[in-house]
Amino acid sequence: MPLDTEYLTDILLKLLYTPSPSGYTDRIVHVVCEELERLEIPFELTRRGAIRATLRGEVSQPDRAIVAHIDTLGAMVKGLKDNGRLELVPVGHWNARFAEGARGTLYTDLGQHRGTILPLKASGHTFGPEIDNQPGGWEYVEFRIDEQVHRLPDLLRLGVHVGDFIAIDTNPEITTTGFINARHLDDKAGAAVLLTALEAIRRERVALPVDCHPLFTISEEVGSGASGALHQDVAEMLTIDNGTTAPGQNSSEFGVTICMADMGGPFDYHLTHRVIQLCQEFGIRHQRDVFRYYRSDSAAALEAGNDVRTALVTFGIDASHGYERIHFDALESLAKLVTIYMQGPPLYPRDRYDIGPRAGFSTLPG
Repeated sequence: MPLDTEYLTDILLKLLYTPSPSGYTDRIVHVVCEELERLEIPFELTRRGAIRATLRGEVSQPDRAIVAHIDTLGAMVKGLKDNGRLELVPVGHWNARFAEGARGTLYTDLGQHRGTILPLKASGHTFGPEIDNQPGGWEYVEFRIDEQVHRLPDLLRLGVHVGDFIAIDTNPEITTTGFINARHLDDKAGAAVLLTALEAIRRERVALPVDCHPLFTISEEVGSGASGALHQDVAEMLTIDNGTTAPGQNSSEFGVTICMADMGGPFDYHLTHRVIQLCQEFGIRHQRDVFRYYRSDSAAALEAGNDVRTALVTFGIDASHGYERIHFDALESLAKLVTIYMQGPPLYPRDRYDIGPRAGFSTLPG
């Protein structure tokens, strides 16, 4: 099935340019909902605002889900300082060293204001070598607002409050060599991959064997993710997120990186090997990896008590949760895999999940 790579690029940039730190995701939810409406894919919102779409198949059960998250890292105002600047805490887990120098937008009850995250000692002409010797951490940075604010009363007149959100600029750049540099590729690149696969399925009018539920979650970066977004009859869930391309890892910025286990433990053996089999059968470049300091929508779904098989497929990302970089090849490979997966039969037909004829025995596979 041909993929529209121009659509993949366009929707990725549209998502990247829409601010969505965890807890402040209404704008990105509207963007994705409008795209689903354009593709004529029915959807509903959960009570918390996650998007649960449905592509009908020949049978309704056991259905499958494919999930990507559209929330990102960000910051929140912790305190208003006497010098007219703002103390911050992170939204999601990221290091303050990657925040230093970042441009961002402060959202207050009354409006929005541009600004910069700076270390406490930011002037080389004033502090000289003290800049290199100052500690790192969120307590050593502050947000400078691009308004005439010089002291605490100025902040109060501006309508700034503790708890206001700050969205960090994404600054995307796509090079002629196919690399994509941007903040928040985790996981807006995954959401772009899922939307690209859906666009191909709808454009080619492909008949799916079972119901498929594309899910777009809004709280993965703070741990809850897909915990409450699943239909209860979903039997298998494929999660799309970033891989960790770094020394000591087997991930790559090219092809598909299949995660075998993360800090939540091994992923489902059967579903993971189904994905590996598809890559082998259709000639999709791939590699396997294990992530030590990592969790995803899969972990959130399982910890919430969902009885579902999960697998994690990723695009390798260099400097994850920092100055991120991926290659377009990984996104295209992943979109191809997702479209193939949606067209295939479920991992196990319904009768394999039925209880066996003798009490205490089950025909559950494995």
